[in-house]
Amino acid sequence: MANKGDLVMAKNSLAWNRSETDAKLNDLLSTLAEEYAVFENGNGKKLKFVSADNSEILKVREEAENVVIEYGSIAAATRGIGHALAGESVDEDCVFSTLGIMLDCSRNAVMTVPYLKKWLRRLALMGYNMVMLYAEDTYQLPGEPYFGYMRGGYTLEEMQEVDDYAAKLGIEMVACIQTLGHLEHVIRWGHAYGDVTDTDRVLLVDEEKTYDLITKMLDFWGKAFRSRRIHVGMDETHDLGRGRFMDKFSYEHGFDIFNRHLAKVTAICQDIGLKPIIWSDMYFRMGNPNQDYYDPKTVIPEDVKAMIPSDVTLCYWDYYHRDEEFYSDWIRRHRDLGHEPQMGSGVWTWSCMWYDHEQTVATVTPCLNACRKEKVKEVYFTMWGDNGAYCEYDSSLAGLAWAADISYGGKGTDSDVTPLFETVCGGSYKDQLIASEIIVALKKKDYAVRFLTSLIIWDDPMFGIVWNEFKHYDKDIWTTINNKMTEIYQSLAPSAGNIDAGDIDYVRSICDFIIKKIALRKKLLQAYQAKDKTVLAEIITENVPDCIVSLETLTTLFRRQWLRRNKPFGLEIMQIRFAGQATRLKETAQRIQELLDGIIASIPEIEALEANPHPVGQIDKRYARNISGSII
Repeated sequence: MANKGDLVMAKNSLAWNRSETDAKLNDLLSTLAEEYAVFENGNGKKLKFVSADNSEILKVREEAENVVIEYGSIAAATRGIGHALAGESVDEDCVFSTLGIMLDCSRNAVMTVPYLKKWLRRLALMGYNMVMLYAEDTYQLPGEPYFGYMRGGYTLEEMQEVDDYAAKLGIEMVACIQTLGHLEHVIRWGHAYGDVTDTDRVLLVDEEKTYDLITKMLDFWGKAFRSRRIHVGMDETHDLGRGRFMDKFSYEHGFDIFNRHLAKVTAICQDIGLKPIIWSDMYFRMGNPNQDYYDPKTVIPEDVKAMIPSDVTLCYWDYYHRDEEFYSDWIRRHRDLGHEPQMGSGVWTWSCMWYDHEQTVATVTPCLNACRKEKVKEVYFTMWGDNGAYCEYDSSLAGLAWAADISYGGKGTDSDVTPLFETVCGGSYKDQLIASEIIVALKKKDYAVRFLTSLIIWDDPMFGIVWNEFKHYDKDIWTTINNKMTEIYQSLAPSAGNIDAGDIDYVRSICDFIIKKIALRKKLLQAYQAKDKTVLAEIITENVPDCIVSLETLTTLFRRQWLRRNKPFGLEIMQIRFAGQATRLKETAQRIQELLDGIIASIPEIEALEANPHPVGQIDKRYARNISGSII
């Protein structure tokens, strides 16, 4: 636990009196005082709270030795405390009754309970009032030993502890689970779950044992969180009914299978006293010949609409579009299904070693503008961890601070976001945004090509699959990436131990390794083609060792940022990837030496790309699709 006032960027020390403060705020203030300079009956500017009739209002102003916070909701009051700590006077409003996040705890990174509490304090001071934990199998389900097995699964007691803590901060904890697809981590244990398996990631609909399992899931979360809302998932089940279901029951239209299953899950929720939410995409996908989500030609039959249970909330998720009218159109399409949608946007953490600010700003801005225009009341920002959750998640706090500013009516400028962010999170907001540029993007008219940093790190030093595919977009892309990494590295000073808002040492180590790796690759290709034995020998004695030393630093700092935040499970996957890269660098040196010694006449691994002189520009975020042409 941090000491009070440890965050030196805080401009004000605040005092409050329990008897003069709304009872709903007393626990909140005591909880914030675990880390921040908010003292009961202490020295400092005295907090005065004024409840407003309008739920959207937040005003903070100084009057003599007092800081007056006029608020329309608990979330606004808490954000007001953040502004007061930063010494800011503000006049804001938030039209959203729910402003939340969805934190992915299923792609290997499972945040520890103490760190979740730290995040909850930060989120509350930014003005958020809901947190979803996305847990496919990362919870310990009684009677199901493979749930959470080797995955750092949460216990019921841990979740109840988190829920109690969040409630003190005015934050609603909502479980976000899966009750149909995305359950490959469970289904992989075939001897235990063969009876409930349709395909390798989808549960078998109409099987009694399937609903026994789902009842256990829902019962767990009904006990874990006081909120009666639960997200039951059911997205991206493209192969629904196409596996054992078809063998057992024959072919049936996807709409009918899906709606029948949803009705059964909804009935279980009702028995437990829960209100289900689902991702909406399958209704649009099943009405489209290509299973596209965002195709305006999609047709959803009226009888299908009528079968959607009335008490199910649909979440329209969209992390990609950069056009406000598109969001407005699709909000209206969701309402045409007869349901008021929630909006799931994205603060981009997936496919990223560091939070992606450009992609977030470009997609969240039009999304929130459309939500205001269409009067959508519930918005949350998903924070996925696809392919290993290797993002430095604390870096995303900059994105959450920016998104909160926009949500509370601000313009998201650096001058608007910086004071609150640096007070609440520590660290430099400017540095966080500079670091986010490690994802180099080529902007097109209505989209951007994002050259993912992780793929550069994984790319094999001899095969160069990613090296080749990136050049499809720009023949000079590797010079551009090298220059950007050099610029970022030189712009960021070492952290001096301040890593509360994102580990700057870590992002500098990423830049350093990529710079050295690009230099090795360019030198290798040129020297190999020229048969320059002197330069090839230098690669063995200079470039490869430099890369390996840099990679060791990167690996060490990755471990530091993972273990300060997460349970240890899942770290092994990333260490295997880093170790694989180190081994391939050593293999590169060994192959060159064998060439120089005359043991081999050529290095086929380097020449292999000659078979593909015209790459199509494949950018697949998955490790296994880039590291080799062979099966992993």
